[in-house]
Amino acid sequence: MSDLQTPAQTGGCGGNCACSREGSAEAVTIETAPTATAPVATVAAAPQAAAPADIVPGATEAARSGAPWVETPVDYDAILLAGFGGPEGQDDVIPFLRNVTRGRGIPEERLEEVAVHYRHHGGVSPINDQNRELKAALEAELASRGIDLPVIWGNRNWNPYLRDAVQEAHDRGYRKLIAIATSAYSSFSSCRQYREDFAIALDETGLEGQIEIDKVRQFFDHPGFVTPFIEGVGDALAKIVQDVRDIDLAREVKVLFATHSIPSTDAVRSGPSERGFGEGGAYAAQHLAVAEVVMAAVQQELALDQDVPWELVYQSRSGPPSMPWLEPDINDVIEELPAAGTRAVVIVPLGFMSDHMEVLWDLDNEATESAENAGLYSLRVPTPGTHHEFVKGLVDLVLERRDGTPVSERPAMTDLGPWYDVCRPGCCENVRAGFKPALAGIAP
Repeated sequence: MSDLQTPAQTGGCGGNCACSREGSAEAVTIETAPTATAPVATVAAAPQAAAPADIVPGATEAARSGAPWVETPVDYDAILLAGFGGPEGQDDVIPFLRNVTRGRGIPEERLEEVAVHYRHHGGVSPINDQNRELKAALEAELASRGIDLPVIWGNRNWNPYLRDAVQEAHDRGYRKLIAIATSAYSSFSSCRQYREDFAIALDETGLEGQIEIDKVRQFFDHPGFVTPFIEGVGDALAKIVQDVRDIDLAREVKVLFATHSIPSTDAVRSGPSERGFGEGGAYAAQHLAVAEVVMAAVQQELALDQDVPWELVYQSRSGPPSMPWLEPDINDVIEELPAAGTRAVVIVPLGFMSDHMEVLWDLDNEATESAENAGLYSLRVPTPGTHHEFVKGLVDLVLERRDGTPVSERPAMTDLGPWYDVCRPGCCENVRAGFKPALAGIAP
């Protein structure tokens, strides 16, 4: 069941802004097969940049023209770590859920149902502490490299709010911020909504024109994000071989890559239509591409001579039954596995950055219970959290923008990336609410 954290703080909507490529741009290609070491993406032909005018609101001078990738160095003052936010006590739970669902017409009784998930954990979501730990890890990594960039943390839905972080930045004399949204994939909830909230923060603080905010690219296929999953799946399969007698990995094991479901109408708009992503849009395509890379790398590392079956599944759907969401649901898939001869299942929270409530409740509670009821041995792979490669990768993403790294030199482990620095026109529309002002992208 969803905790109504609209897919976010996930590596993707379960995590979700798809930024479209210019129509005339050639696809980015990868020169080597997917492995645990990231190949460097090369661009077959330079994408057509936007007209030479200031068309990206609130951006630094280097990004204002709207080029897909910014290859001009920018002397940023600070990093804005943008989180989802979560309650930190029983009294916070309902006000937090009201913040999350504002404008969606969710009845109070439904909020009370979801509140049970938080109340089960003392009314505290782990997400804020996880962001505190990530902030500290980023600061330590920056210090170890001799990089003087402070990290300021703000949330979309709970204290400290983004407006507070932006005001703090201004009060400390910072004017150029590079934002990291704590979500890896492209869709409304995991990218565009963060960008809209950046715009709201500038408006609420009256700092529009005084603070400039750019954002690092969606990092679904950056090696820093992917490597922890490769390690986790490899470790899980090795443990299954150790714990389950005479298990056949090719016939009796299923790897389920789980991410937050989103409305089908949002999914299809996650990414430029001219790239032909299909019904699931860039959101589904990105998850599928990363899952393929993870499995190829694991099978190579474990020297497996047969493929291990895997599938992309969804979790945490909410909304009325009449509204189509991405499927299949993880619990439905698990229920059917024994009939196919499966004895063990590996659950991979591919759409998520950290072990927040949707991982703890929907996977560790509900999906694990489904596996137990089906008589399956199950393991859940860790999220990236503060894994050193992940933290190092986030700093590398910041340095891409600080140094103006050419797109041809940026690492990407799928042929969908490296994703865009500046979101393209019309990306990741929220069908129900329409387009609102947003930073780090071309309007609408």
